[in-house]
Amino acid sequence: MIAWPTGVAIHLAVAPVDFRKAFDGLCIEIVEALDRDPLSGELFVFRNRAGDKLKALYWDGQGFVMIYKRLEKGRFKWLQQVDGDAEGEVRLSRSQWQALFEGIDWRRLESPRKCLATATR
Repeated sequence: MIAWPTGVAIHLAVAPVDFRKAFDGLCIEIVEALDRDPLSGELFVFRNRAGDKLKALYWDGQGFVMIYKRLEKGRFKWLQQVDGDAEGEVRLSRSQWQALFEGIDWRRLESPRKCLATATR
């Protein structure tokens, strides 16, 4: 797993994309569908329609880095489309991104509850 710099925003595209698209095609998706700048240094994550492939695109300051992963069994856990609305994106935490990349259901990750303990004598 590539270690991303701390603070890098990670955007998950809700709608599946045509995986014949490479760097330029995904940049167009980022601009048109997500209304974002592909040169921002943020990480953009896409999936194919079947849900078994994932592509991520990242500008590192010198060029684009693309990550492509195919699951041999199963599908990546994704958001359900609500009333046919497949536009937009969701921001992921680093933990959610790592879980998604490993094929784990990132939607179930929760921060532990804060303990409201007090010191007693």
